[in-house]
Amino acid sequence: LFPYTTLFRSLEVVSRLYQKAGAVRLKMDIEPRFKPGDRVRARNINPAGHTRLPRYVRGKEGVVERDNGIFHFPDARVAGDGDQPQHNYSVRFDAQELWGPGAPATDCLNIDLWEDYLDNA
Repeated sequence: LFPYTTLFRSLEVVSRLYQKAGAVRLKMDIEPRFKPGDRVRARNINPAGHTRLPRYVRGKEGVVERDNGIFHFPDARVAGDGDQPQHNYSVRFDAQELWGPGAPATDCLNIDLWEDYLDNA
């Protein structure tokens, strides 16, 4: 019975967080490394543990479209390295950059990526 009680309390807390837009965004004053219009390259990393950096964007170039704000870096939290708050960006990748010349030239994909995943292009 105890695990279910704990689970339902956790679900209540999480559901309250997501009822208000931006509730998990942190209100911190951290200077962003990138701004909309900046060309960036997704880092080509292969960590042993958790990452939210999709393999198909690693090493690929894109353009920052939006700064989504500051959030806890999930990779660091899972590794036990603390929160490491940082900016998260919406990055647009052209389909041909991701999948080669056979992809439609007008298609693109936006992916939200943490600052630690990105370098200047």
